[in-house]
Amino acid sequence: NPYILATLLFGLGLGTTITFASSHWLLAWMGLEINTLAIIPLMAQHHHPRAVEATTKYFLTQATAAAMLLFASTTNAWLTGQWDIQQMSHPFPLTLITLALALKIGLAPMHTWLPEVLQGLDLTTGLVLSTWQKLAPFALLLQTQNVNPTILVTLGLASTLVGGWGGLNQTQLRKVLAYSSIAHLGWMILILQYSPSLTLLALLTYFVMTFSTFLVFKLNKSTSINALAISWTKAPILTSLTPLVLLSLGGLPPLTGFMPKWLILQELAKQDLAPLATLAALSALLSLYFYLRISYAMTLTMSPNNLTGVTPWRFSSPQLTLPLAIATTATISLL
Repeated sequence: NPYILATLLFGLGLGTTITFASSHWLLAWMGLEINTLAIIPLMAQHHHPRAVEATTKYFLTQATAAAMLLFASTTNAWLTGQWDIQQMSHPFPLTLITLALALKIGLAPMHTWLPEVLQGLDLTTGLVLSTWQKLAPFALLLQTQNVNPTILVTLGLASTLVGGWGGLNQTQLRKVLAYSSIAHLGWMILILQYSPSLTLLALLTYFVMTFSTFLVFKLNKSTSINALAISWTKAPILTSLTPLVLLSLGGLPPLTGFMPKWLILQELAKQDLAPLATLAALSALLSLYFYLRISYAMTLTMSPNNLTGVTPWRFSSPQLTLPLAIATTATISLL
């Protein structure tokens, strides 16, 4: 029913907007909760056991994170007597809130739900989960001051390493994208306390790149690396462009994805954190490996029964191809 879909999407937007607009912890929590409740029916709309399982996992983790957030903010109000987001002073609720938000967006070591959940969803809902659902918790993370720097750096570094190592042995594209998401979020958290504007830049470029990657896989109707070998017959031009999109995700110059990594490493070096910058740059090599692997499977392998006569690529819908064209161009050439 289109009305139900419209209502749910409206709820999704409303939850995020409430969190954006709030300076009071209770309102922020309420926005996050509306957000979760709006996406759950979207996740379970294909009545498949796998989708229901993913939805249940997502609901449990998000409810836990929201409960932690509520507990931490009430504790903060009890200890300091005020509910303002930007004036947190006590270290205990601050730490708890940082951990709750990390669980909400799936930072390591609270990341294990993300690959499992993403694998059970279709690509469109997966895209919403990977992009839109990260906005509200990020707005709260950006607003909380005085967070212990060690916690953020540990979360960020752990995420880039886990995101690199976890994706190496995956054959399912959605799980690879989930680990890629964890690694990118790690980069954002790493720089959060030194330069919040760089965090936002990294988030924005990550959104653009993820958007085009998900749309490519949606156009190809492919969910595993093996299925990519026959994408040549489905969309020839796109198949030759996709490696550039993937390498942009990996952060290679001269593509868009290089920009946030470059600036983040530069900022870390300015803050006299050269060892940290080195570790982060080396962990990016890990994720580069699996992006290269997908590119190889897509462009440099021919499937045995590659009939060029059955190309369905001329008949793809403009609703998909226009945003795909814009996102792909942005992913490749925004540097």
